Amino acid sequence: MTERAPARLKVAVLGAGSIGCHLGGSLAPYADVTLIGRRAAMDALDEHGLTLTGGGRPSLRLDPGAVRTARSPAAAAGADYVLVTVKSPATRDAARELAAHLTPGTVVVSFQNGLHNPRIISSVLGPGHTVLAGMVPYNVVRATGAGPSDTPPAATPVGYHQGSGGALMIEDRPEAAALVRALGRAGLRVQVCRDMPAVQRAKLLMNLNNAVNALSGLPLREELGQRAFRTCLALCQAEALAAFRAEGVRPGRVGALPAPLMPRLLRLPDPLFRRLAASPLAIDAHARSSMWEDLRRGRPTEIDTLQGEIVAMAARHGLPAPVNARLVTLVRQAEAAAPERGRTWTGPELLADLRSQRA
Repeated sequence: MTERAPARLKVAVLGAGSIGCHLGGSLAPYADVTLIGRRAAMDALDEHGLTLTGGGRPSLRLDPGAVRTARSPAAAAGADYVLVTVKSPATRDAARELAAHLTPGTVVVSFQNGLHNPRIISSVLGPGHTVLAGMVPYNVVRATGAGPSDTPPAATPVGYHQGSGGALMIEDRPEAAALVRALGRAGLRVQVCRDMPAVQRAKLLMNLNNAVNALSGLPLREELGQRAFRTCLALCQAEALAAFRAEGVRPGRVGALPAPLMPRLLRLPDPLFRRLAASPLAIDAHARSSMWEDLRRGRPTEIDTLQGEIVAMAARHGLPAPVNARLVTLVRQAEAAAPERGRTWTGPELLADLRSQRA
């Protein structure tokens, strides 16, 4: 008697932007994937297809129709896994919309920035659903189109490019096993982790650079190659580490370096930093932060769950966080400006402005 092949995993991706299309598109040859996103973005995928590049893997081209798309969370019904990749400010609303359509036994995985999204999703869905924390350590940005539109040029696939490296992390729970295997078959590096809150705090420390990069207007590698910009990030991280200590929590390691040493490394002169910091500079020459992309496309940013998180945590313990607070203000100003009129800062200009907040 011939054994029946195991059923293909059913995966829905809620919030199919850069990260969502990267994860869902990578999984598509190995699982039944439904990308759920904005109508214009999904229409573009249906018409033009999807191309994924970078990350040290061969480019992947998905022709129009090769991956299922949807415009409503109702399409998540029947999924084995729902990967949530919406921006953090949209998490609660997305979970409410999802709740009406989840099938019993569906596992929800938050692959989002910030510290609280898995808890928010779990609180909305209730105790009958498993919600796992996940983390994407690398940068993925839109690779086609020159303006704020979601629609690429005619006949051009919608492209997303992974500009830096690292392994996906997922909470170490038995419910994650099938997804971990599928991601591995798709060629994505993935690790299970028992202490995801520490991982999320470490990611937050690194993501504090998103605002600095967005205001610089430079590719990440060029921005991080300049001591003045790195010092801006070091000031942000020093405030964050003080807030973590007051909160009684610790971040995980940032690469091979203990997190408390990161601000010291960032302040080193450029030649010494380049010799000691191969990992932060192992970035595609054209990669930029997702916040830079949000500002360029006229979309709201995640500044409240990055610098805003540090300001709120510090305030709970009576600590100042003037550098992070100033960056919240500067990014809000950039959000309010038209993309073509937003100010870009040199490293010395931004550093002087941030230092003046500490006087």
